[in-house]
Amino acid sequence: MVQPIYEIRSLKHSYGDKTVLAIEHLTVQPASIVGLIGPNGSGKSTLLRMLGLIERPVEGKILFNGREVEPFSDEARFLITLLPQEPFLMKRSVSKNVSYGLKLRGNGSDLVDRANEALDMVGLAGKDFAKRPWDALSGGEAQRVALAARLALKPRVLLLDEPTASVDAASAQLIKEVSLRARQELGTTLIIASHDWDWLYEVCDEVRHLFKGRLFGTGEENVIFGPWRHAKDKLWEKRLADGQCIHVSEPPSPDAVAVLAPTFIASAAGARPPDSDADLLKGTISRLALEKISAEIVVTVLIGSLPFTLKLPRQKIQLENLYPGQPVVLCYHPKAVTWL
Repeated sequence: MVQPIYEIRSLKHSYGDKTVLAIEHLTVQPASIVGLIGPNGSGKSTLLRMLGLIERPVEGKILFNGREVEPFSDEARFLITLLPQEPFLMKRSVSKNVSYGLKLRGNGSDLVDRANEALDMVGLAGKDFAKRPWDALSGGEAQRVALAARLALKPRVLLLDEPTASVDAASAQLIKEVSLRARQELGTTLIIASHDWDWLYEVCDEVRHLFKGRLFGTGEENVIFGPWRHAKDKLWEKRLADGQCIHVSEPPSPDAVAVLAPTFIASAAGARPPDSDADLLKGTISRLALEKISAEIVVTVLIGSLPFTLKLPRQKIQLENLYPGQPVVLCYHPKAVTWL
């Protein structure tokens, strides 16, 4: 059995009296790609800093290659690197920014050549960019320089925090391509926090949903925020922008957060719930994406202003002739809701 490159046990972290992470157990396999999705403030960046050995958790353990590691420990920190959403470049040339980490780690030979090689990987030719000052770069160029500085280290683990959130389309595409090359050519483990669901489902071996510091499901669950109001027959409801209502079992509080897992989709014409306890919502398919591992199709349906996601086999897609822009009906069980 392959030893996980990371294992988290009973991790808890808080700032003051606010708990921001509470993860009972998580393992990450070497050379895998793991995606993290969740709303802003869900704990994604904090988790990446923990895995990057930048912060120490209040409770729990983080094992790296089977051994407990401390923040900034020499045995692990030279093997792990984090690319934050907002790149930090030192007030020096591009080449010196890229080679700085190599110099710190004692790799003093061929710094210029290795820096140029890393710059070429991210689409910034060394002959054009090596001597350019840090403040003469666009946002997308600065992010690519920051990525080049990390790739030059040939890390065992590359942690990416919203790597394409604030860059131009060309830079975003290059960042995506080069990140995957690190796994393909160096065997690097990638852990990516991103709102780009399509990309994550396309490239990740595993996608995890993080909400209020807790991991759950596989990233395809639908998180519905309150407020909820009492409806009938012990059901509660939330009215959507198009007038439809989502019915659920009694929430723990009117403002509780529900996790809804649709189980069925059909073209709108003549749709019927598969059983008497099910409920229906009408919407429109907004996108179809292939999930890498299962080879199933991730379907996103827009209902009112809310996107709902579920996975279907290709045969179902073909049988129902489902395509973006098509009106469809989602089926779900009001009493099968999970509350967060």
